[in-house]
Amino acid sequence: MAYQQMAYLYDQFMSEAPYDKWIDFTENIIEDSQVSRIADLGCGTGEIAVRLAERGYQMTGVDYSADMLTYADSKANEKNLSITWLHQDLRELEGLANLDLAVSFCDVINYITNKDELEDVFQQIFAILKPGGLFIFDVHSIYQVEHHFKNQTFADVLDHMSYIWFCIEGEEVGEMFHDLTFFAQEGDKYIRFDEFHHQRTYSIEFYHQLLFEAGFNNIKVYADFSLENLVHKDSERIFFVAEKA
Repeated sequence: MAYQQMAYLYDQFMSEAPYDKWIDFTENIIEDSQVSRIADLGCGTGEIAVRLAERGYQMTGVDYSADMLTYADSKANEKNLSITWLHQDLRELEGLANLDLAVSFCDVINYITNKDELEDVFQQIFAILKPGGLFIFDVHSIYQVEHHFKNQTFADVLDHMSYIWFCIEGEEVGEMFHDLTFFAQEGDKYIRFDEFHHQRTYSIEFYHQLLFEAGFNNIKVYADFSLENLVHKDSERIFFVAEKA
């Protein structure tokens, strides 16, 4: 029940998320490329995959949560879009090959908190791309985690639901734990459920090195949806664009 509720509530609380900015950033990066086949890795409820499919791309969405994928499939069906949904862990990708592009947005990669597993994920993504294919992803900057998230409390109250979110500092730089409590109205009462998430971000140099070791080259770094290729000390969201050699 918790995962079913989380999938539904996720869209409610993420209604103001800048999905169109992710789409515009992606299309600006690939505007001079012949991109057709795209995988959205960590697609959640399918907001980005559906938007890209509406623009004519052949989409595959991959996520660890079956309930998230159920909502994603419902959205695609409502819009009469043909999207392939795969219930998989990014650390064990199967059935994908020769893709033009893989994207992973909304800090999905920050959920890969172990260095060895992050190396494996980058290597697997490299393997599913065609030669010349691109991998685009974003992460929280260390500045964002250290100055805006750690040891902070967040809350939101909507008409039929609310949450309290404690962001707890981890032992390592860039590491944090999210302790979330949700209340969702069900009839004349509210149902409570809890989620506990672990995230970690690393330095730009660290990600660059792991991408290079996985075989990627022509690695470019951007910040906060800007294409000016400028990263400042107070940039909050870091974007990487890497090409399969």
